[in-house]
Amino acid sequence: MTTTRFDFAFAPAYRVAALPLGITPRTTSVRLAGEGLEVRFGPWSLRTPLANVTGWEETGGFAFLKTAGPPHLSFSDRGITFATNGDAALCLRFATPVPGIEPTGRLRHPGATLTVADPAALAAALDAARG
Repeated sequence: MTTTRFDFAFAPAYRVAALPLGITPRTTSVRLAGEGLEVRFGPWSLRTPLANVTGWEETGGFAFLKTAGPPHLSFSDRGITFATNGDAALCLRFATPVPGIEPTGRLRHPGATLTVADPAALAAALDAARG
């Protein structure tokens, strides 16, 4: 089984806001492993089959107060944001919403925004993995 890992890109201010929550470069990653996508963000995680990822787009320009610290929930669409900078991210869409922000799994997210160091490389890897 091949695993491809993508690290999050930490801006200094985001690193300070995330540290008390256990969100550090060591505890964060996005991995494509076999047929699955795995996101680790300190004590939070999200997992879904690659087949559940229906699309993605590069995005950015996030406000610090709306994205720094723990994962953030979008009240408009229930999407989850795992942000370590405000500059660049890859926003994924899911066919079936997935759990991620709270431990019971009742709240499910139709999308996830990931501020990895190279959003274009993650998009290319997703494209290649899905065939």
